[in-house]
Amino acid sequence: MGKQKPQILLTNDDGIESPGLWAAAEALAEIGYVWVAAPRDQASSTGRSMPTSSDGRILVKQMTVHGQEWTVHAVGGTPAQTVLHAIYEIMDQPPDLVVSGINYGLNIGLSVTVSGTVGAALEGLANGVPSIAVSLETPISHFYSLSDEIDFSAAANFTSKFAWHLLNQDLGTKLLKLEVPQDATPETEWKVCRMSTEQFYKVSAGGPRDWAQSHHLDWSMREDIERFKPGTDLYVVLVERKVAVTPMTLDMTAPISFDQLSDQFSKR
Repeated sequence: MGKQKPQILLTNDDGIESPGLWAAAEALAEIGYVWVAAPRDQASSTGRSMPTSSDGRILVKQMTVHGQEWTVHAVGGTPAQTVLHAIYEIMDQPPDLVVSGINYGLNIGLSVTVSGTVGAALEGLANGVPSIAVSLETPISHFYSLSDEIDFSAAANFTSKFAWHLLNQDLGTKLLKLEVPQDATPETEWKVCRMSTEQFYKVSAGGPRDWAQSHHLDWSMREDIERFKPGTDLYVVLVERKVAVTPMTLDMTAPISFDQLSDQFSKR
């Protein structure tokens, strides 16, 4: 009996109908068996949240993508909750890999803690599963559109490539974040880099409002990209136009001297 194919859990934060999800599914099917479980509804910018308002309902449905039939699970919850439902309820064994994406829009710099795409990958890692989060540069106007005008083929190629490495090699990390330029091709160079500690997306209140009415924040992208630090995901993908590959960890402990900090706390 041959070796069983690697079991890959694929999710996202754009919802079960996302073309980015299905581009990843087709690419990943070449290296493993793909379980598709994604939020039933749009769940962008939910981070790793676990809201009690999620209904947790799981709809099993058949979808035909490019002539191929898929059995998929649409979950009433955030991406992180979807990962938990998949690992502990849907799959008959824990996955060998969690893949989250392909997202409409970059998740770079300090936006990573907001990102539902990254949140799903973090949840996979928190449950002992190597994980990868993949995002493709798109205009803000496409973030929630599920537009079929976006070409995910290059991003799908890099998704499969780095998923293979996580499955088959000891990389010293079990979590990767990929950011793919909009104009990337399968031949585009990639570069391992740090996560930037700068904001790329700017927020504004959008002008005076009636406090008694609903409030909505307006988002835009910074244009002074040449000011970003080299060696960071922001610089690599936006300035160098390469695929930014960032190894990540759940350890958020500040890299400072505990002894020095204890001395500071003892001075009063």
